[in-house]
Amino acid sequence: MLAANNPDLHSWIDISPLSDFPIQNLPFGVFETPERGTRAGVAIGDYVLDLYAVSQYGFFDDLDITNQPKVFRRRSLNSFIRLGRPTWRAVRQRVSELLRHDNPALRDNEEAMHTCLVRQSEVQMLRPVRPGNYTDFYSSIEHATNVGMMFRDPANALLPNWRHIPIGYHGRASSIVVSGTDIRRPNGQRKAPDAAAPTFGPSQQLDFELEVAFIGGRATQLGHAVPIQQAEDYIFGLVLFNDWSARDIQSWEYVPLGPFLGKSFGSSVSPWIVTLDALEPFRVPGPEQEPEPLLYLRQTGAANFDINLEVAIEPAGGSETVISRSNFKYMYWSMAQQLAHQTSNGCNLQVGDLYASGTISGSTPDSLGSMLELTWRGTRPLPLADGSERKFLLDGDTVTMRGFAEKDGIRIGFGEVSGTILPANQ
Repeated sequence: MLAANNPDLHSWIDISPLSDFPIQNLPFGVFETPERGTRAGVAIGDYVLDLYAVSQYGFFDDLDITNQPKVFRRRSLNSFIRLGRPTWRAVRQRVSELLRHDNPALRDNEEAMHTCLVRQSEVQMLRPVRPGNYTDFYSSIEHATNVGMMFRDPANALLPNWRHIPIGYHGRASSIVVSGTDIRRPNGQRKAPDAAAPTFGPSQQLDFELEVAFIGGRATQLGHAVPIQQAEDYIFGLVLFNDWSARDIQSWEYVPLGPFLGKSFGSSVSPWIVTLDALEPFRVPGPEQEPEPLLYLRQTGAANFDINLEVAIEPAGGSETVISRSNFKYMYWSMAQQLAHQTSNGCNLQVGDLYASGTISGSTPDSLGSMLELTWRGTRPLPLADGSERKFLLDGDTVTMRGFAEKDGIRIGFGEVSGTILPANQ
């Protein structure tokens, strides 16, 4: 067990048992205030620990980053991540030590404590990484089966290749935004089933997709494949991800190359990256894979993670309704398999690249990860707490996703990712 994961640890900071950010978590993010500018930080309870301030007080002096404190003053974590796993672990471990209840170094230094800690309510969170590339996978067998039943032969819902390879497509990295950013309803071509020709205008079938994404932690050279046994060494951590989707635009434009304008108008990411190290205690086996994958995708051990997920819709002026509860452990293809497959042809990786899981759906009606499934393509309207119904999302709706892992009294959370739908540009 990593020392920073010890369930017996507790902090001198007062932290609610329901907080996503106990001392065993310590996720990384980027925040901004008018006084401090842009800083890298770590979430702890209701606070952010300013890593640049921590470095200025000398608490990292014996670590390998002492000559590079500016990595904590960038608008993304890319430069910090590029320093490598030994540095990530050393910083997380030192932060754990500083926040431990019996360590007076920061606790009893009043000036340093007030400089290094700032309330989360007083900061603006930024997108945590600058992704050069974005891959969206299609790795939930329940979701793929549901989509196949709606749009293809119900008796042969899965594509012939689905159980053999982690299917994915290259998405648009430039339109990935941080939680809290409004999403503009997209315009596009769509064609009604009974129409003779397509029309152009605002999407009438705007949807969310409940996903978890991992952040690339190491670069590779072009032509280099990452072996399945080493794949997790290339992962920095995980975030919540909402891959907003315009289903009517998507279904009309769909080609074998993958989604295009039906997806690229916006994707939302949570601001805190929970490290793979912090999630180590929550490993679980994935679903049985049949047929057995080819050798380059074959792995042993617990490769999935037990992370509870939920989706809520809040209409403008209304109250929130939780409409789905799912779990990341349902994924058929693991993150390691996704990354090994991504590089199997020699595709090179870059630090900060983002890899989304694809919609995460379970086997029960309340565990489906999109409106497409929850309303069965709009044929079964979804009731909300205010008495209204939804087939797809309306202008003014706020969609919020949350996630946490919990075991032996320790809750490791992601915070949330949210976005509000604005009307389409006319």
